[in-house]
Amino acid sequence: MRLEPLARAHAPGLVAAAAEDPSLYNWTIIPADLAGMTGYVDTAVRWREEGTALPFATVRLADGKVIGSTRFFLIERWEWPAGHAEARRGGPDGCEIGYTWLAASAIRTAANTEAKLLMLEHAFERWRVHRVCFHTDMRNERSRNALARLGAVFEGTLRAHRLASDIIPRDSARFSIIAAEWPGVRQRLLQRLAV
Repeated sequence: MRLEPLARAHAPGLVAAAAEDPSLYNWTIIPADLAGMTGYVDTAVRWREEGTALPFATVRLADGKVIGSTRFFLIERWEWPAGHAEARRGGPDGCEIGYTWLAASAIRTAANTEAKLLMLEHAFERWRVHRVCFHTDMRNERSRNALARLGAVFEGTLRAHRLASDIIPRDSARFSIIAAEWPGVRQRLLQRLAV
């Protein structure tokens, strides 16, 4: 699979991907129609233009089919003291990976592992961030287990952290990977893809 910068042209493919099995999205809000998906894409693109997110369409290489979406967001730039080597580095210091969802046909395939490998390589090796974090609804056991398998460390629960898909304040499970852990996580992801 490949990650393409998200654009309006992806909206019809995203609608088709989401329609494969809408019951998969109990813990995230995924628009079901073209108007809603276009709004979803427009918001992500606006965040990209504002410098706070980097959204992608997840595309299967074999047939060019859009199978989902993911993004970097809450891209942080810390206030380093003037003259500090980190201040001259210029890239983000931390970010979150989220808004990740896949079509039913891509669940339990290598698609998510490949996407996370590409994104984490970019974050840790190109941007040279200190931390990548992930949040998921505490009720989303599948997502919590996937993050643990990835090698992300559970940091705790943020109570009433974000609006849930069922329109209540949700508790979020917080996971992260820090730069010192990245080589081991990278090796684990490569091993999973080699199987």
